[in-house]
Amino acid sequence: MPRPSADLPDRAALATRISAGEISLRVTPGARSESIRLENDHVAVKVRARPENGAANAATEKLVARALGVATSRCRIVRGATSRAKVLSVSP
Repeated sequence: MPRPSADLPDRAALATRISAGEISLRVTPGARSESIRLENDHVAVKVRARPENGAANAATEKLVARALGVATSRCRIVRGATSRAKVLSVSP
């Protein structure tokens, strides 16, 4: 059985959360399914990858890049590499 596709928000709505080239995230690693939800003060991201050897961070960068419609190389975690609360830089 194939995995269900990720539940992603509208690109424009997610792009409005970028402030000064950064976006605040709250990441849940090891989730059953991948999704991105827009909350009041942050963006809630759920990824299947476990928080081992940076796998969840890489999955987070990839999922957010896909949701924004940009290359994965343009999204990098700049704060919170070992925390659930992260700040992701999105370069133009």
